[in-house]
Amino acid sequence: MKDSIRRESRTGRKIAALIFVFVSVFCLVFFSARGRFETPVANTGLGLILSPFQSAVSWVGDKFIFVKTTVSDIMNVHEQNKLLMAEVEDLRAKNLAANEFEAENQRLRALLGYKESAKQFDLVAARVIGREAATWSSTIVINRGSADGVANDMAVVTAMGLVGHISEAGINSSKVQLILDPRSSVGTLVQRPESRVAGIVEGDINNPTMPRMVNIPKNSDVIVGDVIVTSGFGGIYPKGIVVGKITDIQNEESGLLKYGVVETTVNFQKLEDVAVIVQSREAPPAPLQQTTKSN
Repeated sequence: MKDSIRRESRTGRKIAALIFVFVSVFCLVFFSARGRFETPVANTGLGLILSPFQSAVSWVGDKFIFVKTTVSDIMNVHEQNKLLMAEVEDLRAKNLAANEFEAENQRLRALLGYKESAKQFDLVAARVIGREAATWSSTIVINRGSADGVANDMAVVTAMGLVGHISEAGINSSKVQLILDPRSSVGTLVQRPESRVAGIVEGDINNPTMPRMVNIPKNSDVIVGDVIVTSGFGGIYPKGIVVGKITDIQNEESGLLKYGVVETTVNFQKLEDVAVIVQSREAPPAPLQQTTKSN
């Protein structure tokens, strides 16, 4: 019984295979001979049979073309996006460079304006190129040296005020000791005409960004808000350069003197361009005269 079923199954498969081969051969012959003669009835019948297959092939072809076009468009958009991104980065870099040039021009214009107003000084413009790591807030390095006429103990300024003095002049670069340095001392006085109290501005190791005006007698006329300028004594700093203003006044431990905390007019955190006073035509101040008591 099982053998007969197997034989029938094999016979059915053979018949199906023969039918498939027959239909395939028929289609090949039909399409080969289609150009030689026309059989309207056969064409109509075969058209009805093959119509679903033709529709399927046409649909697949359309989808293939759509996918191909879409992929091509995506690739084009990707390439355009890469070009646009590169253009944006280029424009951004140019914009940053333009902003940097504008900031530099503003600083140089300020120095030029100071040079034109301070006719008594011969100035050499310089750029800050470094800071000493050991004394970050007290010493800087500039790109001017003895080859540019710079020498030790020359005053260094900006359009805003006093920076410090040349502590070590090299051939093409120099070190500048800032007025923030605790080792620095600048002869100063109160600019207010009714005061004119003298003192010394020196760096404060406990407050690196704000120096102190020391050696002020306790009963002296110094108040918060007073502008402090160089006195001209000492031979390094010419007279009248702005140093800063008094923001606080404290008594010394001895009780005989007081000191003022000075907010500098120069922003040392943003110091980039300076000028060295290589020559001053200003007459030095007259020496202090000691009064003698008559008996």
